[in-house]
Amino acid sequence: SEEEKEKKKKKKKGGGGGEEVEEEEPDESMLDWWSKYFASIETMKEQLRQQEAAAAEAEEKEEMEIAEGSKGQAKNKEKSKAPKDDKKKKQQSAPELPEKKNKQKIDELKVFNKELETEFDNFEDWLHTFNLLRGKIGDNDDNATEEERIVGRFKGSMCVYKVPLPDDITKEAGYDPNFGMFQGIPSNDPINVLVRVYIVRATDLHPADINGKADPYIAIKLGKTDIKDKENYISKQLNPVFGKSFDIEATFPMESMLTVAVYDWDLVGTDDLIGETKIDLENRYYSKHRATCGVSQTYSIHGYNTWRDPMKPSQILSKLCKEGKVDGPHFGPGGRVKVANRVFTGPTEIEDENGQKKQTDEHLALAVLRHWEDIPRAGCKLVPEHVETRPLLNPDKPGIEQ
Repeated sequence: SEEEKEKKKKKKKGGGGGEEVEEEEPDESMLDWWSKYFASIETMKEQLRQQEAAAAEAEEKEEMEIAEGSKGQAKNKEKSKAPKDDKKKKQQSAPELPEKKNKQKIDELKVFNKELETEFDNFEDWLHTFNLLRGKIGDNDDNATEEERIVGRFKGSMCVYKVPLPDDITKEAGYDPNFGMFQGIPSNDPINVLVRVYIVRATDLHPADINGKADPYIAIKLGKTDIKDKENYISKQLNPVFGKSFDIEATFPMESMLTVAVYDWDLVGTDDLIGETKIDLENRYYSKHRATCGVSQTYSIHGYNTWRDPMKPSQILSKLCKEGKVDGPHFGPGGRVKVANRVFTGPTEIEDENGQKKQTDEHLALAVLRHWEDIPRAGCKLVPEHVETRPLLNPDKPGIEQ
């Protein structure tokens, strides 16, 4: 069953407690975040497989159309096409059915096989970053890289428009834009935040030692905070599972660039940097896509799927409606909620640990959050609960993923 596979995987990966369970149904108490993660990875792989299959099919179709001209060629193509199709059908239909039933039981998160930024236009929905460069003084500055000449960053937006404004702009903005296009923007005061960084694992690290392996450990830098998790290095491993979380306090805008690096531990000499990735936390914090804490698929108050955001779905929804000047949310009888001119439905009961049922609006609010992009004017896709995959880069080997 799916569960056993999970556990075996966990044992291999060193992620779980290594207990073997022989049972058909996933038992709630046995499930943890890792079960959720591995189930999600399977889903991601399946989606990639389907995308590849669809792409291959489209390509074949195109070739077929080109070859239509001469019948002989077309016949050959038909022949070569048949076995391929067969394989695809087998791949998709055979394992699909029994797995799905079990799979639905485990809640999943979204695994992005790239950085979160690429999915959400770099979180520049209104904040753009411009590097401020030091001027060139003499000849020796000609070969200085742009990176070395950066003295600061300007973040903001520029908007040029003609007055009087056409009506459609007023409608689009939801307020009177004659007082400026940038209303409802957060204040410029410094704010203190708690940043929680979860590092799941690294894959295909570049070998750093002569034996073709590495002894990786994590280093995190944000402002004055510099954490080197040296004593927890993972010996001789290019695919380490770290499964760690780090809490850091920071102040925006001074400390907003988070660096997560993987170093190779060495007994003698200095530890070498394998690669690092930089994340602009401020852009995520201020983005309309709400990249502070991903929105889960379900709302639960206990178990492996406990809601992780400090705000409940209903609080987030009220805040979004207020900020976007959207009418709602109006919770009605029969599990309905109305936001702007859309109606959403969902369950209205929640069970606590003891199986006691209580009335709640949270599921309904969550249904709206998960479809926030359908809300006219103010809506946009909110970041789901997720794991992102980021390339590790090394300044000494520019452009090559490590």
